[in-house]
Amino acid sequence: LGGRLRVLVSGSAPLSRDIAEFFAAANLPIMEGYGMTETSAATAVNRMGKLKIGTVGQPLGDLECKIDSDGEVLLRGVPVMRGYHDMPEETAESFTEDGWFRTGDIGELDSDGYLTITDRKKDLVKTSGGKYIAPSAIEGQFKAVCPYTSQAVVVGQARNFVTMLISLDEDAIMAWTRGGPLDGKPYAEVVAAPETEQLIAAYVKELNDKLNRWETIKKFAILDRDLSIEAGEITPSMKIKRRSVETNFAEQI
Repeated sequence: LGGRLRVLVSGSAPLSRDIAEFFAAANLPIMEGYGMTETSAATAVNRMGKLKIGTVGQPLGDLECKIDSDGEVLLRGVPVMRGYHDMPEETAESFTEDGWFRTGDIGELDSDGYLTITDRKKDLVKTSGGKYIAPSAIEGQFKAVCPYTSQAVVVGQARNFVTMLISLDEDAIMAWTRGGPLDGKPYAEVVAAPETEQLIAAYVKELNDKLNRWETIKKFAILDRDLSIEAGEITPSMKIKRRSVETNFAEQI
């Protein structure tokens, strides 16, 4: 890191608690933050000496933050946009009647004013048993425990249990095969092998040990290819397009 490091900051996607704790233990604490284009970028961030791992810190400047009755994070203050240019209907939908901006994110505020983002409002899924699941939080935890993961997609909307689609990082999984029975086999054969399924199953069990009972992954499928921008499954900034993934891999689901 160059030897002149002053601060490490993480944003734009959830930082796994396991990763945050690892860096903090190495005396390299990461100041996780949160922001949106509509709020002039950064809205909250942890400060040096006041880090709360698992949160995105306290709001910056005079920005006000509160949680709506449905869990949505609401913001108000000078950094918040006046509206979308020439889009009055979209602008009206983005604000409450008393002027709070609807972020579309679900979160929590603790007694010290630290904000925790749990998921995107539109990404929350509700099982047939009526339980809400935050897919991206589970996916992030799985990526933290399984070093062979490229992408993970939790599936649970209107279903009676939660499943997960997993694509593997080709370089990592091929390195794992060296010296074993799958050494020299092509990638497609490796990801379909029972040995690989046993490997990933152990990481799924490790994940499940950290989850509530209704969130646990009951079944999973290893995909024979990675998700792609070309197939409409991820955005250029690597965000999962869930509807497209569920359509393209309906047979596996």
